[in-house]
Amino acid sequence: MKKTIYTMLASVTLTLAACNNQPVAEQTPVKKEIGVQLYSVRELIGNPELFAKNQATVLPQLAQMGYTAIETANYKDGKLYGMTPADFKACIEKAGLKVLSTHTTRGLSAEELKAGAPSEETMKWWDECIAAHKAAGMKYIVTPSQRFPETMKDLQTWCDYHNAIGKKCTEAGLKYGYHNHSFELKKVEDKAVMLEYMIENTDPQHVFFEMDVYWMMMGQASPVDFFNKYPGRFKLLHIKDRKEIGQSGMVGFDAIFKNAELAGVENIVVEVEGLKGEALMPGMVQSAEYLLDADFVEPTYTK
Repeated sequence: MKKTIYTMLASVTLTLAACNNQPVAEQTPVKKEIGVQLYSVRELIGNPELFAKNQATVLPQLAQMGYTAIETANYKDGKLYGMTPADFKACIEKAGLKVLSTHTTRGLSAEELKAGAPSEETMKWWDECIAAHKAAGMKYIVTPSQRFPETMKDLQTWCDYHNAIGKKCTEAGLKYGYHNHSFELKKVEDKAVMLEYMIENTDPQHVFFEMDVYWMMMGQASPVDFFNKYPGRFKLLHIKDRKEIGQSGMVGFDAIFKNAELAGVENIVVEVEGLKGEALMPGMVQSAEYLLDADFVEPTYTK
């Protein structure tokens, strides 16, 4: 019954709000802290133009579904989705959500990799990026991906780079992390698994990892094995499945969540990538519902 109610709510309120250009009315308060990566709804609010057009409808809907915080995926030139940090923060909070984290980065060029260090210009970019995200109320800045290193030397250069960014974030009162896909589970020069080397060669005082549990499975790795091998390093989890969370049966969410304390988890963030069009918002509802109903998901992981 609950699933039916949520699904009806998502489809009906989306249509009514879109027609009337009005925010959706508040619903019963959520019972768990669940973040959502806004990349999930990128076809609705994925760029500044779409965000300006649809955020007043989409963001309150996400709050109604049970999501409590957002992770962003559109930062450029000091702005988030085309808005100043202060205006963006106000927009998110008006919808009944909190600003939690961001996916953004600046990669190393071939010249920087050859030199073995980032340029002064690159580190200046990070100063501006960190200041903007702090002003927006972020707790975490996450690099969503990086180039696969061709050599172990390049891999070490990347680790040194992450340490340098992380130190800047720590000094600013933010936390810095790296988000994996499946390619990080491959070996570099047939010598070391990229993700393992990154964890072992970054400073835990300045760098954490946001484990994407779905991509770990796609890389044929066990999230729980990584929790046991590297306890405390995974402050954020990307909760993801092939489509709706918990529908494929591929990901052992119960074991993952039961080991969250060992992993060091502070917050969870849902990302839905395999749904579009009319299936998107009902899928977002089902994903939230799965986590809200699961006994093994705690109300909060923030200590």
